[in-house]
Amino acid sequence: MSARQFAVVLAALTLLSGCGSQRAAVAPAAADADQFLYERGTAAFKDRKWLQAREYFRQIVDNYPQSPYRPDAKLSVGDSYIGEHTTESLLQAVNEFREFLTFYPTSPRADYAQFRLATAMAEQMLAAERDQSNTREAVKELQVFEDRYPNSALLPDAQKLKRAANDRLSEASYRVGFYYYRSKWYPGAVDRFREILKADPGFTHRDAVYYHLADALLKQKQNAEALPYFERLLKEFEQSSYLELARKRVDELKSMPQP
Repeated sequence: MSARQFAVVLAALTLLSGCGSQRAAVAPAAADADQFLYERGTAAFKDRKWLQAREYFRQIVDNYPQSPYRPDAKLSVGDSYIGEHTTESLLQAVNEFREFLTFYPTSPRADYAQFRLATAMAEQMLAAERDQSNTREAVKELQVFEDRYPNSALLPDAQKLKRAANDRLSEASYRVGFYYYRSKWYPGAVDRFREILKADPGFTHRDAVYYHLADALLKQKQNAEALPYFERLLKEFEQSSYLELARKRVDELKSMPQP
């Protein structure tokens, strides 16, 4: 190790051994300082030392505008915020990835930035019975990803995450419909269940929607409209807690005299 490289290492280690919140400043003129900072940040990141890793990466972003490590360091700052997984850190992560896309719109890692931006939004999704604003934002950002980067290797992961987010939205809507169903307000339940199937035909738990929609129609003596939903449940699902009930309803409806 050269004298200049040794000075870089000594300066960074001295600062990091002090106050945990102090920046790991390294003189910009030091040879290979950006590489050293990146390697140390990567090592800290692997050990899940999010703050320490972020300080190394932030030095590259702030002090080495021409460094080849700068784009990856910027992404790693965002990833470190996701790693902390607090409400504040996830908001910081969203900001970091948005800035990356502003500064490096043509970067070969722009797809990664968009995916991680969406991930940071998805990590803020609340349970189905709570406000779904963050879920809708996650779906929006994932749609942006699909539109801009259709050939990305990350597309399967993005589609999986989008399915999970859409499931959360549909589950929230289903719970409203099921409340109407249990309250015996069947017109409201029918409208809500139909809205779910129209907005999200791929809803993972649409078997419950099919069954309760069909049963709500039966309760209103709309047998002919109910039958297709029972049949769709039987056709589309090999496993469901509603299968036996649906088969029973289909047999009953088909055995009735035709008008």
